[in-house]
Amino acid sequence: MSFHEIRFPTAIALKSTGGPQRRTEIVTLGSGFEERNAVWAGSRRSYNAGYGVKSLDDLHAVIAFFEARRGRLHGFRWKDGADFKSCAPLSAITAHDQPLGTGDGRTTSFQLTKTYTSGPASWTRVIAKPIAGTVRAAAAGRETAVAVDTATGLVTFATPPASGVPITAGFAFDTPVRFDTDVLAINLESFIAGDIPAIPLVEIRV
Repeated sequence: MSFHEIRFPTAIALKSTGGPQRRTEIVTLGSGFEERNAVWAGSRRSYNAGYGVKSLDDLHAVIAFFEARRGRLHGFRWKDGADFKSCAPLSAITAHDQPLGTGDGRTTSFQLTKTYTSGPASWTRVIAKPIAGTVRAAAAGRETAVAVDTATGLVTFATPPASGVPITAGFAFDTPVRFDTDVLAINLESFIAGDIPAIPLVEIRV
């Protein structure tokens, strides 16, 4: 799959709308109880960049970005202003934010992930697009330098962490997305009057 390692204009993205989406099938039984089934194993984020377009210059930037990506053809990076760190948005990144696994004395590379926990339940998301220069990692609680592949989210230790050693990391990241339309239907008269153009984007797996 073709992916461009470029970020959608951040100033526009931070004024846009969107967030995680899940798909659940619900069947209501004759008794009034429900049977619920998760169709998707994980969530998929969707956004509308139109809410971030506040001027003709913004609109021009989006058109250029859209054309360069060939519409829906190429994926790209997107900064989700509500969820772009291994920690809370206003907190500082540390090397202990997220568990990545446990050392076995042989493995040197670990995939970045982020775990969302509420009460006894949790869900773990693969992070494939970390931001260069933000990744901090630790083995057995001790921060250490690692090599980071910002295109895949793999972090690699110089030597394999010892068996049983907990591996953790902290990082900032982008969400991989694509345009969810091949047409930018923009009415300039309506836009100038305050009508927001619809510019849908959807998260992709990379």
